[in-house]
Amino acid sequence: MSLALARKYRPRNFATVAVQSHVANTLKGAIARGRVAHGYLLCGPRGTGKTTLARVLAMALNCERRGEPELAGEPCGECQSCQRIWSGSASLDVVEIDAASNGGVADARELRERAMYAPSGDDRYKVYIIDEAHMLSRDAWNALLKVLEEPPPRVVFVFATTEAQKVLPTVISRVQRFDLKRIGPSEIRERLAAVLTQEGVPFELDALSMIAAAADGGLRDALSLTDQVLSLGDTADVTAEHVRVALGLVPEDEFLGLLDIIAERRAADVFPAVQRQVDGGVDLQLLLAGLGRMLRALMAMGLGGTPPELSERMRAELEQRKKALPPSDVLRMLHALLELEPMYRKSGQPQLLLETLLVRFALLDRTVELEDVLKGFGAGSHDDPPPRRVAHDSRVASAHALPPSPPAAIAPALSSAALSAPYTLPSPSRTASQQVAAAAAAAQTSANALPPRRATSGAVPSLEQVKSNWSAVSDTIRQNGRGMLAQAVQRLVPMQISAEGALVLGHDPNDDTFSKAVDGARPDVLAALQTCFGGIRAFSVQASGAAAAVVPQASRAPTKRLTAHDVQQQRTEQLAAKDPLLDAAVKALDLELLD
Repeated sequence: MSLALARKYRPRNFATVAVQSHVANTLKGAIARGRVAHGYLLCGPRGTGKTTLARVLAMALNCERRGEPELAGEPCGECQSCQRIWSGSASLDVVEIDAASNGGVADARELRERAMYAPSGDDRYKVYIIDEAHMLSRDAWNALLKVLEEPPPRVVFVFATTEAQKVLPTVISRVQRFDLKRIGPSEIRERLAAVLTQEGVPFELDALSMIAAAADGGLRDALSLTDQVLSLGDTADVTAEHVRVALGLVPEDEFLGLLDIIAERRAADVFPAVQRQVDGGVDLQLLLAGLGRMLRALMAMGLGGTPPELSERMRAELEQRKKALPPSDVLRMLHALLELEPMYRKSGQPQLLLETLLVRFALLDRTVELEDVLKGFGAGSHDDPPPRRVAHDSRVASAHALPPSPPAAIAPALSSAALSAPYTLPSPSRTASQQVAAAAAAAQTSANALPPRRATSGAVPSLEQVKSNWSAVSDTIRQNGRGMLAQAVQRLVPMQISAEGALVLGHDPNDDTFSKAVDGARPDVLAALQTCFGGIRAFSVQASGAAAAVVPQASRAPTKRLTAHDVQQQRTEQLAAKDPLLDAAVKALDLELLD
């Protein structure tokens, strides 16, 4: 039976361990200087060399030529001891234990008792390699604490795990911890090229890149996938087509076809394209992951970078498409894809989720540039910040995408009268720019048609004046972001006003909820009163049967429980009050703000 490439080309010394030089050099130096620790913890993803480093360490500690200056801590790899350890054969001094099947407290106690026996020779070490160490139970770890802290002479424990967070902190403090790195695609390609050259197998560089991408940072996985490709077909060549068929990868042309559908806004073509992949037996999660890689490469190229791990053909194809998909749109696609991924793994309808996502990508043109909104209100200039997008069809806009303050030229035009102007939903036949211009013109027309706010004066107003303009007080408070307080003020009724400007407000004697709310926010209410009626100096709130008769029956209904929608609405009012330009865009285009 042939030997798997992952076993046949397992490194025999520290120098040939790929990428993990920070660990290999430390262990080699410890052996050369006689500073070997009694316990090591090797952490890292699968296939990165944890067990290999443990075996090489055991080989170096028990090598028959250990101590020769020319080796400098490396095992010779040729003596009988090195050969037995490297091949995984039985050895008196090297014991490998699988914690997945020997993780109980009884197994730990047996290991502790076996560690008390001395090595087979005075110049040898007893090495215990515990693989998948995170599978040891808490009781098993506690049983090993004492022997890990004070082990017998010339006994070394090496723990290998992919989940270091499951190892007890009391154990980590007793051993030396080494974190192994993921192996990059370039290093995997180099190692595969060396292995295939030694095997005498022709290969294509693009094929090695595809295997390296599928290995996901594990060299053992890459060698196993290479074995799988070599088992396909009559020829022994490693070509891109063989790799694609053997590993079930999605052809690059399919990803390019999806990008064309998105770039050309052909949302209706999404469904047959996805169905074709389903009929072909393609794993949709692989399709989603590959699409993410394509979008990442496209964004890098759009920003002037050079994405790695791309074939020359794919690089040329993406160069032709980067103008049709600007980096801002690609960034939004990647963000939506990342939001979908956790839901996708748990969903029972992955095809529907993928189709919905691709349709959203294809409808990115149904958006309005906020720069166009500003220009529609007469504020656009070449010095404006970069354009931001808000979704128009779903009526969602990001509050953080708007500038922090409106230009001085727009603020006077965006009065409360203009923002409260009626708005009719635009016709779908008009473009987004035409809709923005029409909304701006409608808002400006309403602002010119309605009378301006009455100027504030120092004279004490009459009670009739206060009653006739009482709604202006709640409007002012609402514009300051206090929507709930504005509703409370609406429930009060002006009863009388003194010559000194002291206003008396009445409330229903059967319900003092709103009076307490107003009384707790006196500074805000007084500021609104003075803004609308300059002569008011103070106010008070008292129960009055006349107020109960004036307040409508609907207003005297039981107090409504505060809901999440009310909180969101109040938050929206606060954001809009801070930025009149944002308020204008929300009311003119019928958008909804998301915090």
